[in-house]
Amino acid sequence: METNGKIAIVTGAGSGVGRATALALLREGYAVVLAGRRREALEQTLTQAGPAGARARVVPADVTDPASVRSLFEKTREAFGRLDLLFNNAGTGTPAVLLEDLTVEQWRRVVDVNLTGVFLCTQAAFRLMKEQSPQGGRIINNGSLSAEVPRPNSAPYTAAKHAVTGLTRSTALDGRKYDIACGQIDIGNAETEMSARIKGGVLQASGEVAVEPMMDVEHVARAVVYMASLPLDANVLFLTVMATKMPFVGRG
Repeated sequence: METNGKIAIVTGAGSGVGRATALALLREGYAVVLAGRRREALEQTLTQAGPAGARARVVPADVTDPASVRSLFEKTREAFGRLDLLFNNAGTGTPAVLLEDLTVEQWRRVVDVNLTGVFLCTQAAFRLMKEQSPQGGRIINNGSLSAEVPRPNSAPYTAAKHAVTGLTRSTALDGRKYDIACGQIDIGNAETEMSARIKGGVLQASGEVAVEPMMDVEHVARAVVYMASLPLDANVLFLTVMATKMPFVGRG
């Protein structure tokens, strides 16, 4: 089976953007470690990969747990000897409730997964990428249009994704000396399980509820593959891919 010799970890690989991207990377010849909390969902991704799944490994992992993250990266090193790409994709949200009604537990869960999880995986990737030979690699963070323009009643998600943008910039800077490139993809209205509610209508800043245009998640996967395809002396720092007619630019 053809391979490009590169090794990738995709977190949240059991559904949505993570699954689509993992499958796209496998088609491009990567060996891919499929990471996520639910083994059954990861196995479904593996099945969908067909023959290319021979280059994949299923590693259940919780990105909020430092020990679980260490195990994920150690298993990757043991299986493949190196890491060329980390796609920090795992994420979660909260119900769309008023800011003043959010519980501390809801806040912490979103920040733990969407921000601390990205940090823990980035830290582990740095440790592996700086020690391997040849040194270096690429980290791509899944950001969000919400980091720039929030939806109503989305404070935990918006705050965490805004912080991911800062972490992306710091990672890009701190990774230079190790030939570690870092970029971020900001996604708007890709059709996945997580975004299904948008198809039925979602609250707008005006207070109205509107159905928003969506795009095929495969476009996101192809964008990540492009970012990953660059040599390490080139980097896409930020890339936005969105449904063309979604209400993002303009006033509403």
